[in-house]
Amino acid sequence: MSNALFALLIKVALWVAVSMFAQTAAAHEVRPAVADVAVGEASVDLTIRLALEPILSGMDVSALADTNESPLAGRHDALRATDRTALRAAFDAAWPRLAPRFVLKAGDTVVIPRVVSLSVPEVGDVALPRDSVLVLTADLPADGTPVQVGWDAAFGSLAVRQAGGDANSYAALLSGGTLSDPLPRAAVAQDSAGAVFVRYVISGFEHIVPKGLDHILFVLGLFFYALRVRPLLAQVTAFTLAHTVTLALASLQIVTIPAEIVEPLIAASIVYVAVENILGGQTGLLRVAVVFVFGLLHGLGFASVLGDVGLQDSRFVVGLVGFNIGVELGQLAVITAAFVALGLPFGKKPWYRSMIAVPASCAIAAVGAWWTFERVFL
Repeated sequence: MSNALFALLIKVALWVAVSMFAQTAAAHEVRPAVADVAVGEASVDLTIRLALEPILSGMDVSALADTNESPLAGRHDALRATDRTALRAAFDAAWPRLAPRFVLKAGDTVVIPRVVSLSVPEVGDVALPRDSVLVLTADLPADGTPVQVGWDAAFGSLAVRQAGGDANSYAALLSGGTLSDPLPRAAVAQDSAGAVFVRYVISGFEHIVPKGLDHILFVLGLFFYALRVRPLLAQVTAFTLAHTVTLALASLQIVTIPAEIVEPLIAASIVYVAVENILGGQTGLLRVAVVFVFGLLHGLGFASVLGDVGLQDSRFVVGLVGFNIGVELGQLAVITAAFVALGLPFGKKPWYRSMIAVPASCAIAAVGAWWTFERVFL
């Protein structure tokens, strides 16, 4: 294959990637719903903080990072702009078919919940999720069997927390239609440190792959700066240390910065590292320091995920360490994939920088610039 033909193929592939990324640039992030479960002797009560719009639109969010990826995005966005009274009416009309998809089991007995109340906020910024609060209840059979909670896989992730216990009470992030552990009626289920650790490792990895497109592009920006191990390792280490610090501070609510400030800055950080790649900046402490500062921003972005689920006080360090390990595994997966696909076969070619690293950095910069504009002005 001639160098000219290879360059053409690389550019076509990059522009395809830009098109794919641009479609997700006006992203409406999919976040987990959070359910507090109170199990009594005769009934179970759920208080669920959730976005109603994806459910009412018929959208399957199980494999989506944002709602714009769905063919039902237009219907979803129209529901976001619907006033609270009309949205409540739409939910009431849909409830008979939705109720069986909120799964409650006492032993082998499936119980159907009924609505106690629904609080829908007024229309706000339609680019952001609108969290409603749904309270459900269901009668339990008199056999004393423990209760399992879940919902349809299409509704996305559900964080379940059993109410009425201490800091070690059961909490889990469910996905794929899985059910919670059996929750006893006469006591509150306890969570082991090992279970919390594994759960947050998985959550941290998923926040990078497949859900963290902005973080993936930033890490690729680090990769295309230099293929040498030492500068790449220095950048990744600085990024890791920085986001660990702000992740801990934000999770403890010592530092709180609104998402409307953090998210545009994260997008701008993607532009910066990509442009510096194009201009051929020098490997050194300045680049590492810049990456460290950007890592502080990305840590604030990571913290929103932990905030959605909630870390028990006694499990904070375990959950934080697990989440960071998951994030690092996700980053390493991205770098490894890039190295195997591009660095290993082409990294030593004299045209690697001009035909791969620079065009890829241009694509990353273009996506980051659009995200910055979209998050500030749209």
